[in-house]
Amino acid sequence: MEETLTPKEQEILLAIARQAVIDCVCGNGDYVEPREEQSLNVRRGCFVTIKQQGRLRGCIGNFQSELPLFKEVAAMVRASATCDPRFYPMKEEDLADFTIEISVLSPLEKIDDIEQIVIGRHGIYLEKGFYRGVLLPQVATERQWDRLTFLKQTCLKAGLASDAWKAEDCEIYLFAAQVFGEEENLC
Repeated sequence: MEETLTPKEQEILLAIARQAVIDCVCGNGDYVEPREEQSLNVRRGCFVTIKQQGRLRGCIGNFQSELPLFKEVAAMVRASATCDPRFYPMKEEDLADFTIEISVLSPLEKIDDIEQIVIGRHGIYLEKGFYRGVLLPQVATERQWDRLTFLKQTCLKAGLASDAWKAEDCEIYLFAAQVFGEEENLC
């Protein structure tokens, strides 16, 4: 895993994300104040998850970014709020109750042996033909999945059969994430 963010840097990113959701939903544009912190200006992938009442409300991300991390977080949280096809775009009334979780990602690492997957440490990204699926490391931990269940669920998320990971043309990648978020009772 690349350099980890300090608690203060995590707070800054969470504040940027929260303001980006509010500005986006209220039509106030997408400007994000520049940051001087070096670690917030590196180009790293991230996923941003929005929850309402403890349930998933949106989650979108990128493994790589052409933007500094602080801008990528803002872009991904706006996409989570308005572009996740599983949910309707957030409205002003949704702003009364939501929390944000940010996963800052390490680079993808292709594996040939599923024994390399460590539950709680790795997320899985897999590709088979035009199908792609990703599950963040915390998903397996939250749902108490073992390695095989995690692989099967990643296949299903990609729209594949649960055993597609066994196919010779299925590529499996691992990544780590520094995960942090707002507490449910803060909103």
